[in-house]
Amino acid sequence: MPLDRRRVTDSLLLVTAIAAVSTSAPLVREAAAPALLIAFWRTTLGSAATAPFAWRQHVRPGRRERKLILAAGLLLAAHFAAWIGSLSYTSVASAVTLVSTQPAWAAVFAPQPVHRRVWAGIAVAMVGVVAVAGVDLSISGRAVFGDALALAGGALAALYVTVGAEVRQTVPTATYTARCYGIAAVATLVAGLIGRVDLVPDSAATWGWLLAITIGPQLLGHTLINAVLQRLDAVLVSVAILFEIVGASLLAWWWFGETPPAALYPAAALLVVGVVLVISGTREAAPVD
Repeated sequence: MPLDRRRVTDSLLLVTAIAAVSTSAPLVREAAAPALLIAFWRTTLGSAATAPFAWRQHVRPGRRERKLILAAGLLLAAHFAAWIGSLSYTSVASAVTLVSTQPAWAAVFAPQPVHRRVWAGIAVAMVGVVAVAGVDLSISGRAVFGDALALAGGALAALYVTVGAEVRQTVPTATYTARCYGIAAVATLVAGLIGRVDLVPDSAATWGWLLAITIGPQLLGHTLINAVLQRLDAVLVSVAILFEIVGASLLAWWWFGETPPAALYPAAALLVVGVVLVISGTREAAPVD
């Protein structure tokens, strides 16, 4: 395929992926099911969908890789529990905005030194976080609790990606994904049993929303993002994914009539600027003191 046509194709795939992941929060809200139930079935169905591809690879990870995959699976389960749970307490716009701090958290957890621009971006992003929380504090303490869960979801996602990036240096994507999702499914199952959460959907409608969540955001969204990362610049893709904030907010406005407070927009803008600074700063070499 000619280079220009490939770029157009990858750009269209990226737009499709962003549209798919933008439906995640509204679909979770529509499912109206416990966070652990959604997390359990999302990871179970995701693991089942990728298992045949993993089986064809016939790769057995080493002992160290298995430990890292275990850690990644537990982190993914915790991320889904926090992120999905946040949508029961705060608005879609606030939850999606705060969970999008993931790149900033990834810089904090990075084992290598980071550029000054990254720390500047983290500072701006944290001002945005405080501003979002301040807006929601004027609404209710319940909304602030949801904000805290979404922020924790962003941090847990960053840890999950950090661990996963190391594993995927030696373990193929399908093998890693199938095992990681499977571990996350077991972890959410155990958490559900301990918390006495009914993990069986009680209606055909809930089953339908779970399938939509798995096919759309989980498989179509994240699979296409991973595909275009082979050719498109990672910084471009990371910044583009921030448009999920816009997409999810517009969907929530249309779907639920959930109009964000006017003060949320400048707060979200601060956060986005901070995250963009973090992403661009990761491309620069760390300064020598």
